[in-house]
Amino acid sequence: MMKKQAIIVANWKMHKTAAEAASFIKAVAASVQDGAPDSLLFAVPFTAIQAAVDAASGSSIKIGAQNMHEAEQGAYTGEISAAMLHEAGASFVILGHSERRRLFGESDVRIRAKVKRALASGLRPLLCIGETLEEREAGEIEQVLERQLESAFEGLSYLELERLLIAYEPVWAIGTGLSATPSMAQEAHRICRAFLEKFGAGFVPLLYGGSVKAEMMRELMAEKDIDGVLVGNAALQLGSLLQIINWRNL
Repeated sequence: MMKKQAIIVANWKMHKTAAEAASFIKAVAASVQDGAPDSLLFAVPFTAIQAAVDAASGSSIKIGAQNMHEAEQGAYTGEISAAMLHEAGASFVILGHSERRRLFGESDVRIRAKVKRALASGLRPLLCIGETLEEREAGEIEQVLERQLESAFEGLSYLELERLLIAYEPVWAIGTGLSATPSMAQEAHRICRAFLEKFGAGFVPLLYGGSVKAEMMRELMAEKDIDGVLVGNAALQLGSLLQIINWRNL
């Protein structure tokens, strides 16, 4: 039986300068370059993208961004476009992260526009979806996940769906130290997979995000519908991230 491949995405949020990013990624690349089977992606701050791309050169590591504006260009002071990210060397972009939805009021409609713009600009969208604690306690998990997916998918072609990554991140587990159990995560991923299959897109990779730790990896990756992880705090320290990358050896 073949080993299950894992997609590991490190989301650094507002951490690490360009110099720190380059040093960190060089250290990771030196540790995983000898035929590591996992897809390894880093979502770094805007200012660190080019340095991170240069540091990852010659390795299988992919560099991306954590957000972007949905407009092609314009009078949006402080924002950054998909074309700018692509030129800097980003190959993917996180969209719809719970912190963007909660702290910056991003709606499903706006996230849909960002997904379309990213695809049109050559970036792979990593779409984040997930329920709040209140929605979970009200038994609304399925409705919330399907609403977020359906909105993001509106108007997308099959070829565009093929380029997506999706991360399920229970909002109540982001940065709190709390995590969904593997069975809880699998149930949410099952809901997502069934919904994706309605669009003929059951093959789209589904990642789990929510206070991911190395000791969770073996159980998470044993679940049928979990194809990888979106890692926050544990991706900021070299030791903890390498443990996650090398989860099969724990």
